[in-house]
Amino acid sequence: MTQTLFQYTVSTDKKQALVNIDGYVEDALSKSGVTEGIMVVFCPHTTGGITINENADPDVKTDLKLGLDETFPNKPEYIHMEGNSDGHMKSSVIGASETLIISDGQLIFGTWQSVYFCEFDGPRTRKVHVKVIEG
Repeated sequence: MTQTLFQYTVSTDKKQALVNIDGYVEDALSKSGVTEGIMVVFCPHTTGGITINENADPDVKTDLKLGLDETFPNKPEYIHMEGNSDGHMKSSVIGASETLIISDGQLIFGTWQSVYFCEFDGPRTRKVHVKVIEG
């Protein structure tokens, strides 16, 4: 039986980071042997997320982080005792998962798209789960 659930580790060295995890999703696809189906990429952390965005211009990641910081600043009025309410808000907006289509043994992406793990409360070591579903 082919393994279809994979776990990867992502380490970040900043409070906020977008880490390209295309290598992990390609590894999971290759190991699964699935040629038609879907893949779910999931972050089991409440101050992290998964998104699909542009991979060509690194300034896009910089702008995304700036926009999220301006939209969700960490205000002193927040009462969550860990002091990371902004990270929880960013995670809720970005989301915990993305679903990808597998066709003819390949992931379907737009021309400039990649999958990113989003860190909103680093630096940390995090887990990313990838489930490949044949069908």
